[in-house]
Amino acid sequence: MYFDSKFFDQLDAQAQASPRLRMNYDLRNSAADQSQRMFNALQPGTVLPIHRHPTTTETVIIIRGSFTEIFYDEEGNETARYLLDPAKGLHGLNIPAGQWHTLVAHEPSILLEMKDGPYAPITDADIFR
Repeated sequence: MYFDSKFFDQLDAQAQASPRLRMNYDLRNSAADQSQRMFNALQPGTVLPIHRHPTTTETVIIIRGSFTEIFYDEEGNETARYLLDPAKGLHGLNIPAGQWHTLVAHEPSILLEMKDGPYAPITDADIFR
């Protein structure tokens, strides 16, 4: 399989049509794969709660568009902010295991997201309240 502009245009259109304003495309060969790999298409206005992945590093690489990744401490205070925008030179980021984070899409954007280990849904304990 290959990923061309038409593929990303279609994924972007699906995100636009989604009530959540985002759509992912799973790159795993099966649910038994020992890593998580997916493309995520994000529209401005999508809401991603502040969350963490307690046992895995998350790597994000911007494919198109731009978004800001925001880090928080245990009390919910913002500690860092990274603008991922190929036109401005930042193409990717490693998010440490356990780091509270969210992102804000500035325009229709597509990122490649990778995590260690098999898929595990985020639990309520890993969503900041």
